[in-house]
Amino acid sequence: MSDVGDVSGRTLRQIAEASEHLYCICFKTGPPRRLGVELEWTTHLDENPAAPLSTATLGRALGPHAPAAFGNPDPVSLPAGGVLTAEPGGQIEISSAPATSLTELHTAVSQDRAYLADLLARSRIHLGDSGLDPYRPPVRLLNTPRYAAMHRAFGRDVGAPGHTMMCSTAGLQVCLDAGDARSMPARWSALHDVGPPLLATFATSRMHAGRDTGWASGRMAAWYGLDARRSGPVPSAADPAAAWSEYALAAPLLCVRRSGGRWETPEGVTFADWIGGALPRPPTVDDLDYHLSTLFPPVRPRGYLEVRYLDTQPGDEWIAPAAVLTALLAGDDIVDAARNLAQPAAGRWVPAARDGLTDPLVATCAADLIDLACRHLDRTGLPMAVCDQVTAILDRRLHRAVSLRKDPLP
Repeated sequence: MSDVGDVSGRTLRQIAEASEHLYCICFKTGPPRRLGVELEWTTHLDENPAAPLSTATLGRALGPHAPAAFGNPDPVSLPAGGVLTAEPGGQIEISSAPATSLTELHTAVSQDRAYLADLLARSRIHLGDSGLDPYRPPVRLLNTPRYAAMHRAFGRDVGAPGHTMMCSTAGLQVCLDAGDARSMPARWSALHDVGPPLLATFATSRMHAGRDTGWASGRMAAWYGLDARRSGPVPSAADPAAAWSEYALAAPLLCVRRSGGRWETPEGVTFADWIGGALPRPPTVDDLDYHLSTLFPPVRPRGYLEVRYLDTQPGDEWIAPAAVLTALLAGDDIVDAARNLAQPAAGRWVPAARDGLTDPLVATCAADLIDLACRHLDRTGLPMAVCDQVTAILDRRLHRAVSLRKDPLP
């Protein structure tokens, strides 16, 4: 926004003003050069993974790197530039610095992840390796106005999907440049089309709180339990920016920031309603930007494109889905091929999360997409040894899927 000045405090009185702002900030086009990841984990005591952890315990273990949410006024970045944040249930997340190549990203994130694991190990704490806490029911540790409002909006019941989402899930987010104005719509559509097969391929969250959820990705099941106006995919359209604008303005408000007191809003009030006078004061551009942070579609535009449908991966295996996505978006020809291969399973979000690669359509598309990605791993720039690691992970995933289809879980 530097080219138009600071407009954060400007009042929004017309839908058209809000739509114009969304057009400006959510799809920043240009040659795709940068990428990043956000790695999230549940945290557990070595001797008793099901035991609860407190923010005080985690804060002491993390020392100067503890997130601000744990009471640290001046958090120190990790050695390779990653920043630690915390989720409501005590999940820890590394947000990488943007990188100009997947090799640069892999090197930096691997260093930061190893450093974080070693740091926690000194306090006999380890990082989880699945997208959903397999040991504990959800318990909210962070008491902020935002999370209190979310808690009330999503339901206080421990079994409520929103409570599980907030306090028990851990995801892997891959962030990719939107591309130039010509290629951006295809890249945006491709990330949606390949979503169900890749969700299923990298699902790691069948177990939760000691029980089988019945879903390959119980993490995504929790997301699907939320209002689809907030967590469902953005509808397909020739103009992604117009579709996103309509989606964002029609989504219900999760909270409205206030100086003191509660941030809750009347149920069902959308941002468009707010512009229309549904609340005592009109919204500002800054309010709209904050509202966008409360929307959780499987692919979210943030200037770049943020892929949100992947579960946390074990250990250093996050590089496999990151490499697949990077390879599938490595050129216009590959993007077109990926969209064609993914079409039979496009939109099968729920079957992919529930049945994983035991869904025949999803499994076939997954195998085809993985084959396409592997044939173009050289386009990612990764060293041969890392490409071999990625290929081994993908082979294991697909071979396990074949076994599951022959002998499905009860």
